[in-house]
Amino acid sequence: MLDVIIVGGGFAGIAAALQMARARRRILVLDGGSPRNRNAVTAHGFFGHDGKTPRELRETAHAQLRAYPGVQLLEEVAIAARPLEQGFEVTVGNGRTERASRLILAAGVRDELPALPGLRERWGRTVLHCPYCHGYEAGPGPFGVLASGESSAEQALLVSDWAPVVYFTQGLHEPGAEVREQMAARRVRIEAAPVVELLGEAPALEAAKLADGRVIPLDALFVATRVDVSTPIVSQLGCAMDESPKGRLVRVNEMKQTTVAGVFAAGDLSTPFGNASMAAASGVMAGVAAHRSLIFGL
Repeated sequence: MLDVIIVGGGFAGIAAALQMARARRRILVLDGGSPRNRNAVTAHGFFGHDGKTPRELRETAHAQLRAYPGVQLLEEVAIAARPLEQGFEVTVGNGRTERASRLILAAGVRDELPALPGLRERWGRTVLHCPYCHGYEAGPGPFGVLASGESSAEQALLVSDWAPVVYFTQGLHEPGAEVREQMAARRVRIEAAPVVELLGEAPALEAAKLADGRVIPLDALFVATRVDVSTPIVSQLGCAMDESPKGRLVRVNEMKQTTVAGVFAAGDLSTPFGNASMAAASGVMAGVAAHRSLIFGL
């Protein structure tokens, strides 16, 4: 039996795996190869690696991890998991089954994108969710913020630190008087006419076309998407979930322990705030906590 199976080989999963590998534990990392940031040209905000491509970061990390003798890294998706009397059994996409004493879930989330013509083909390039990750490179502006939920007005105020902002309410999320005052102070323009199409040769963005026929020039459009966990294992194991403004996330404590004994969760599926540094940090905590649990018990 393995010591731990890690579901997900992105920043969180690799960071968790590295802690276990350096403790000379036997681990299996399952990586389906479809990270959330796969459309991004570069990754930012990760000190020492600012501006590298996500692919380069993952490939380097995987190569470093494979150098440890106790590590297996399999390019397959985990499709099922069940508890055993001791430990867990995981079924892989190729039909293989593996057993381990602990599980770390780091498979990330799926973004639920608004149904707007021209948006999906620009996602991760000029249609973005995180100004800290991509705002500096997105151009001088103006930027748009497309209202998609309760947090969109806050996003517009935040993004205005990077460039002039047009806040598109879509007729659904009109700011109240207090927020309007804040937007005026930060020179955020409020536009009530809905965006009906994004213009330009994708993935580039030139403008947003409004329902009344007007065209608003834009360098980038920010969207606060809702998310859903990308692995069925969370529900199969019965891990408790919490509702957040961005969608349902796996409930964890400060040590990344889920409500199921022996199962830890790290990365975007366990926190509403996501970037490379945060994902790696949560993976480190999950890896250390899982290792400690093997020594001191749950």
